[in-house]
Amino acid sequence: MGGDTFSPDVNGSARFAEHLASGLAARGHEVHVVAPSSKLPTGAHTEVYDGQEITVHRLYSWRWYPHDWLTFALPWRIKQNSARIIDEVKPDVVHFQSHIIIGRGLSDEAKKRGIRIVGTNHVMPENMLAFTGIPKFLQNWAIGLAWAAARRSFIRAEAVSAPTRRAADFFEKATGIGNVYAISCGINVDNYVPDFTPRSENRILFVGRVAGEKQIDVLLKAVQLLPADLDVKLEIVGGGDQLKNLQAMAVQLGIGDRTTFTGYVTEEELRRAYTRSSVFAMPSIAELQSIATMEALASGLPVVAADAMALPHLVHDDENGYLFTPGDAQDLADKLERILRLPQDELDTFKNASLSVVAAHDIQRTLTTFEHLYRGEPVTDPAVVPPSAPGSKPGPDRVS
Repeated sequence: MGGDTFSPDVNGSARFAEHLASGLAARGHEVHVVAPSSKLPTGAHTEVYDGQEITVHRLYSWRWYPHDWLTFALPWRIKQNSARIIDEVKPDVVHFQSHIIIGRGLSDEAKKRGIRIVGTNHVMPENMLAFTGIPKFLQNWAIGLAWAAARRSFIRAEAVSAPTRRAADFFEKATGIGNVYAISCGINVDNYVPDFTPRSENRILFVGRVAGEKQIDVLLKAVQLLPADLDVKLEIVGGGDQLKNLQAMAVQLGIGDRTTFTGYVTEEELRRAYTRSSVFAMPSIAELQSIATMEALASGLPVVAADAMALPHLVHDDENGYLFTPGDAQDLADKLERILRLPQDELDTFKNASLSVVAAHDIQRTLTTFEHLYRGEPVTDPAVVPPSAPGSKPGPDRVS
């Protein structure tokens, strides 16, 4: 398995690769991961994730300074490194999580050796523009080049997946590669603790990278618009390049004393943050799935999310939360207020609906699906509760 980001990096792709690797190891597979060094020692080392031992091949990497933490393996050495590792490990299958550097090298060398290849896309080039320094008038050209590069790597794979149907459709349109599987990243729902006791305070939670595409500024404005009698507290968990700007914005909006920016936290602290919250807010417009939203659902939280990309797969209007118009702080505030004023019995209905939705995204189902793909076996698409229009009943959706 290989990708351009992996633990200790904190993002959806890294977390998915970590849980997939440890879950496969728990099922008895020998798992090797190729990843940037990320300030860790280079070379092959045994690392432990979710109690499972994984061999991680850390490649010498450089910091990408436009980004607040990202490192990258050296592109001019990736073919040599990929060939060396593949020849040492002799894998039955290569699964790459991004095509930019490591996935490109692994897929190329695996193809030469006739090794089965599976590729999963977690990348939207549009989200990376802020860290490239490319002038605006050249950005559409750059996006086209990025998707063309993605096609060159993913076309080598016998099977290609994305985390949701919308993400798969977006990828197919951008690359021209068809028959992309929609396979949930999945989470271990048993790790999260729902709390149905009445809340003593109104606490809104956001979890994720503190970056521009997450549109946390919209959330801050929405909290400022909420009625004073709700006495709302806002907790923002995560780090990123916009942290200082958003802290200053919270003070300017007059909600600095009610807003907590925790930065990065441990898994245990994160689970406690979910459990103690009243509602989860996800204003992002660029989620290919949103592991944080799934974690919130597994914690029994109602969710208010932007009606954008893949979030409607997880948030079903007036069932387990509400969708709001992306970028509209007033609409977000209105939907948050609606949740915070629900009578306890109606709130419990929303919370139970969240648990029902996330049940379809259990990591065990994801592991089984990828095992089938690794072996070249047929994959059966299970029925998953989809987004539904207001007033309609949920129906089946094609999600592997």
